[in-house]
Amino acid sequence: MISFFVDAFNLILYQPLFNALVLLYLYLPGQDFGIAVIVLTLLIKLILYPLGAKAIRAQKSLRELQPKIKEIQDKFKDDKEKQARAMMEFYKKEKINPFSGCLPLLIQLPILIGLFRVFWRGFGTEQLKYLYGFVSCPGPIDTTFLGIVNLAEASAVLAIITGIFQFVQTKMVAPKKKTRESGPPDLSSMMEKQMLYFFPLFTVFILWRLPSAIALYWLTTTIFTIVQQYVILRKK
Repeated sequence: MISFFVDAFNLILYQPLFNALVLLYLYLPGQDFGIAVIVLTLLIKLILYPLGAKAIRAQKSLRELQPKIKEIQDKFKDDKEKQARAMMEFYKKEKINPFSGCLPLLIQLPILIGLFRVFWRGFGTEQLKYLYGFVSCPGPIDTTFLGIVNLAEASAVLAIITGIFQFVQTKMVAPKKKTRESGPPDLSSMMEKQMLYFFPLFTVFILWRLPSAIALYWLTTTIFTIVQQYVILRKK
């Protein structure tokens, strides 16, 4: 059973990503491995653009409806069952899926695992058996980016830069701070404030010892998402 899932993972994710990187490395001018990673990331983000846009709009709608959600929570604070039922009816009425913002992350996670496997296993002769018939053998692959960063090794600088941009992305979708508040802050506001700093720190922690190609992929994804959020959120 385990071998079946491994073979399926190789067929669906590892092999396409491996071949796409080799193709981009072979045919992009300069044969820069970092540029190939960036272009591959942009292609993946463009394919997932409609899904990402839908998630951003859902987050925006939830943010705008937060006062009404707070009213429901306060009204049924002593009866969690009625509160949950009222919340589901409210989401249904407003045609909002509260979990839609998590879907892009769930889809991106297998891609991250696939890329990690590509960079971890490398591009040696034993991996050439995964090349498609129409992909030429690349020979030795130089994994440096712009001749500076070896993407096969960890890079603290790239990890920290990615964490900074992750903070910017999270800050963009965070609720605006109110000048005056009546009563103590609610649990959701406290959680949002904590996640604003937790996600960037967690990103740096994860990328600190991984091949920096993963950090470059994550950084490119984050910058693309920042631009996507700006385009969508500026529309009223």
